Amino acid sequence: MGEKDFKFFTSSELVFLTGRMAKNLSELREGVKVSSDSTIFYHTHRFLIQHQYISPEPPNDFAYWVSNILLERLVGEKLAAIDLIEFKTIPEIRNRIIKVLEENVETKSPRTCPQGMEFHFMYSHIFVIDTGKRASNLKEFVEILRVIPLRSVYYHMFQSRLMLGRGENDFSIWIKESLGEDKLANEISRIDPYTYTLEGLRNKLIRLILEYTHG
Repeated sequence: MGEKDFKFFTSSELVFLTGRMAKNLSELREGVKVSSDSTIFYHTHRFLIQHQYISPEPPNDFAYWVSNILLERLVGEKLAAIDLIEFKTIPEIRNRIIKVLEENVETKSPRTCPQGMEFHFMYSHIFVIDTGKRASNLKEFVEILRVIPLRSVYYHMFQSRLMLGRGENDFSIWIKESLGEDKLANEISRIDPYTYTLEGLRNKLIRLILEYTHG
C-alpha cells in the first residue's frame, strides 16, 4: 500500500453530561455560548447516527427541545432551518445558533419548560478506529465503500470535516489531492449530505463515482 492510499476510518463515542442545563431560551443561549465544540457537534449531528435510516432527518436537538418542550414553535423552526452544510467550522455553527436565540429571547416573563424537561447539555468523546481498509484508485475505493460500516461514511463526511477542522470531507480531499480528479472531487463536495440517510449518502457517492469513471 502506498502513502497516497485512502485509509478508511470509523469511530465510536462515549456520551457524557456536562452538568449544565437550560429551562428557557435565555439559559439555552448562555449554555450554547460556553459549550465546547464537542457539545455543539453532538447536539447538531446526533440524529444522523441515531436515525440513520430516516429521511428527511429529524431536526437538531436545540430545535427539537425549543419546539416540542418549550413550545416556542417559531424559534424552533428557525433553529431547524439552520443549514449546516453552509458552515466549515463548529464555531460558525455555534454563532448562528446564538444569533437565532438572541433575536428571539424574551426579556420579560420568558417561557419556561416543565420541571424535569430541561435541556441537558451533553458532549461525546470520539474514538477514531482504523478499519484496515485501503484504496489506491477509484475502483478499489468503490469496492470498499460498498461494504464499510455506515459509521465510516459518517466519520469521513461529517466528523472529520467539522471536528478535525478540515473544512471539507475526506473523500473529496483524497480524490483531489492524491488522484488529481478535481471535477469528481468538486461534485462530491457539492453534495448536501444532510439531505440523505447515511445509506442513501453511501449510494449517492457510489453512483457519482461510477458515472464519472464510466461516463
